[in-house]
Amino acid sequence: MGWFYVALAAGFEVLGVIGLKSFSQHKSLKNGAPFFGGFGLSFVFLYLSFMHLQVSVAYAVWIGIGTAAAVLINMLFFGESKSKGRVISLVIIVIGVTGLKAVS
Repeated sequence: MGWFYVALAAGFEVLGVIGLKSFSQHKSLKNGAPFFGGFGLSFVFLYLSFMHLQVSVAYAVWIGIGTAAAVLINMLFFGESKSKGRVISLVIIVIGVTGLKAVS
């Protein structure tokens, strides 16, 4: 159940990142709802995951998934650089998160 909560937390974090990008460009309730709601729900599910998993592992996996997803979304939908260095760094993040999950 803990990993399910981490996955939900990461998903809502991604929603929060998309909302943050939109809210920073046009401040409105429509853009603020995903920003505040996404990050708020992300923290709720992260907190729930701590009841089932080690805090250090759950937090690191949450950060890794959220960071990797945010980078991919910004590359694909918001025109950020897709340089070789960024892609290699993204792969390293995914390997690290997978390693943490594998040994926990």
